[in-house]
Amino acid sequence: MTSTHAAHLPASAVPANADAPAAGTASAAQSPPAAAAPIPDSACGAASPVSPPGAPDTAPDLLERADRVIAAALASGALQPIRTELDWLEQDGLRFSVRWVSSLALKDRARVDTVTARRPDFNPFLPPEPALTVAPLGKDHLVVLNKFPVIDRHLLVVTRQFEDQRAPLDEADFAALATIVGAHGGLGFYNGGRVAGASQAHKHLQWVPAQASALEDFLPALRPGETLDNPALPWAHAVVGLDEAVWSRPQEAGAALQAAFRLACARLELPCTADPMPPYNLLVSRCALLLVPRTHEKWEDVSLNSLAWAGSLFVRDRAQIDGLRRHGPLAVLAAVCRPRGA
Repeated sequence: MTSTHAAHLPASAVPANADAPAAGTASAAQSPPAAAAPIPDSACGAASPVSPPGAPDTAPDLLERADRVIAAALASGALQPIRTELDWLEQDGLRFSVRWVSSLALKDRARVDTVTARRPDFNPFLPPEPALTVAPLGKDHLVVLNKFPVIDRHLLVVTRQFEDQRAPLDEADFAALATIVGAHGGLGFYNGGRVAGASQAHKHLQWVPAQASALEDFLPALRPGETLDNPALPWAHAVVGLDEAVWSRPQEAGAALQAAFRLACARLELPCTADPMPPYNLLVSRCALLLVPRTHEKWEDVSLNSLAWAGSLFVRDRAQIDGLRRHGPLAVLAAVCRPRGA
């Protein structure tokens, strides 16, 4: 296993007001991001994401709207990015970004404390801050900004009414996620409950741009509709291949995601309609769906959410990286999951 250090590199991301951080950019976005542009989805080999005709509400121009809200929220102080520094770990051909709060940003450490406090009486999504609200997405969801982002354009897809984060994902949830992934590529993900890294009890899916994810490195080669796992990975998981053509048919894309989720649950013997659901992490690109059952939230004192299975880790300070380096990131991830074959 090797380690390389790099500062001020753009890359991965995680939830902040949504879930405990798991990764971040090398420096906080102190100015508005560049205007929205097609984001290549390297995981699927697509030159640019599809903007499906007839997508519900605001999907094709969602990032343009998000950029306007980001600029205004930065100016008003409603958006409070967390500055982080970056290191890299490599093991068995897999590369992990590891980020920690900058030692030069004491106020950002306080923001991380706010994110991870888990106040049961506080719901930032009911209602969300108007200054952070981007757009409606169908009749059941809103797109809002992560208040404490570690990556530009980190979007949260929250239910308009309270639903528990451990409740099963329904047709409307998959349709909302499919709308964003279909229009803009990138990575959609869901932390199914506290053990899976969710710090908020209100149901929320998440989306980050494609450059925030190395998901393709963890996936086996597979055909659309095929359900496999990667024998090189020591934890239980299921990968379902997705047909890229479905993204041009927005009415079908959500149903296709839900069907793929059910296939993955069946392979892992997870009850996909249980309420509450057992803890799990769900990751979705335009070519594959990955499902990982969870048994523990943390390895030592490092909280892990879905982005860890896309190669993105977050620690509170540089000292915690030594533990990751000693044990190896694959062993760390395996320690919070069911063993492969179990």
